[in-house]
Amino acid sequence: MANDKYTSVPHRVISKSVGPRISVASFFRPYVVAGKSKAYAPIKELVTEENPQVYWELDLKEYMMHHASEKAKGTCQPLLHFKI
Repeated sequence: MANDKYTSVPHRVISKSVGPRISVASFFRPYVVAGKSKAYAPIKELVTEENPQVYWELDLKEYMMHHASEKAKGTCQPLLHFKI
């Protein structure tokens, strides 16, 4: 959705010697209803002539199926499949 404009940083933790360390995990797991799916595409404001669209618009169900097959093969870079 960010059209490769924003990328996540490597996870780094520096713990202090006093006090507990608290971690909070959050996950995005969209709900796919049988027979219905949502299409995702790069945010239109991030796509310009200088910064063209990097990924095809993709159906969530198609992405989830491809991700599962990549995970089963031991490779987990499913977005490469949808790169233009």
